[in-house]
Amino acid sequence: MVPMSSAPAPAALDEAIRPHARHFVLALLALAAGGFTIGTTEFVTMGLLPQIAEGVGVSIPTAGHVISAYAVGVVIGAPVLAFLGARLPRRGLLVALMFAYAVGNAASAVATSFGLLTVARVATGFPHGAYFGVASLVAASLAPEGRKGRAVAMVMLGLSVANVVGVPAATWLGQNLGWRSTYWAVTGLALLTAALVLTFVPSCPGDAGATGRRELRAFKEPQVWLTLMAGAVGFGGMFAVYSYIAPTVTEVGGLPDGAVPVFLLAFGLGMVVGTWLAGELADWSVFRSLLGSSLGMAVALLAFSALAPAGWWLIPIGFLITVLGSVLVVNLQLRLMDVAGDAQTIGAALNHASLNIANAAGAWLGGVVIAAGFGYRSTGVVGAALAIAGFGVLVVSAFLARRMPHMPSLSA
Repeated sequence: MVPMSSAPAPAALDEAIRPHARHFVLALLALAAGGFTIGTTEFVTMGLLPQIAEGVGVSIPTAGHVISAYAVGVVIGAPVLAFLGARLPRRGLLVALMFAYAVGNAASAVATSFGLLTVARVATGFPHGAYFGVASLVAASLAPEGRKGRAVAMVMLGLSVANVVGVPAATWLGQNLGWRSTYWAVTGLALLTAALVLTFVPSCPGDAGATGRRELRAFKEPQVWLTLMAGAVGFGGMFAVYSYIAPTVTEVGGLPDGAVPVFLLAFGLGMVVGTWLAGELADWSVFRSLLGSSLGMAVALLAFSALAPAGWWLIPIGFLITVLGSVLVVNLQLRLMDVAGDAQTIGAALNHASLNIANAAGAWLGGVVIAAGFGYRSTGVVGAALAIAGFGVLVVSAFLARRMPHMPSLSA
């Protein structure tokens, strides 16, 4: 074990790595490819729920639990893998995580029952949070001073672009060649990402000073817990609606199955715009961006519920929901990386654990109200309630930050 006093500081590590990052843009694109791969498989399941439900012989609300299963894998895997991998070379760790992601998607493609598919989705979710956490740290270490936030947003942009290109294309593929073909396609994307990272991302050492005790310090910080809770609760609002977008569009909106990829494309464009906007708003105020996006999402989700029968007119509302949701995601990541202090690896990874608790909770609560007979429109009301609750957590965070000067400021 390396003593804490002999370990180079994160800033020193960044300076040691940066001169070797001659292909900065290519390195960021390689890291973003992982976000594209993860985003494609995470969100395409929502667009293929009817096909998956039929394929494994369950109802659509029951099939929605495979979304929650993936999220459970992320929640468990993010802190565990970040804890175990904090000292490992970061490029090698990213490659290993993508190989594991390929294996999980291949297992999903060959699953013959709902139970096996659920287990496969849990396993697939394990590398998700750790990949984004480590990739964000690598991107920040490669970026020139003053551009770290934009570099992290670039990694997140891969996930957003997935919802513009990857998810609609994979949804079309699943509708025409069977839902299993989608998971095989993502298996190939994961292997391609591993090759790109190995080729274009410079060798990045792990944090030699990382210890289990130091990483676990993140859990002693009240602001870490509040930030995680704001994501776990508030972002669940988007997933309450997004998880059931396919049946909402067809059964409530009265549109054909072919309209689903169009809606997913609009949602994906909202994520791209929101990710870009988040980087700009972060320069103004990360915390105020969190407050504004939470309230705005609550209003948009209520509008979604009211306008669900309007068919194509629902597209602008879906676009707005994902713009605001993406602003929330990126700024939660930046906030968490700051309030975690020295526990950088586990702090960066925990954001996606939090967001996938939101994924699981939103999908589950949406399924509960649908199964209770309230219909697909009720998911918008559930989502709005979750967004408002997330806003309330942020208000508590602001109150504590002002009452306790030793806590991270609201400028973070």
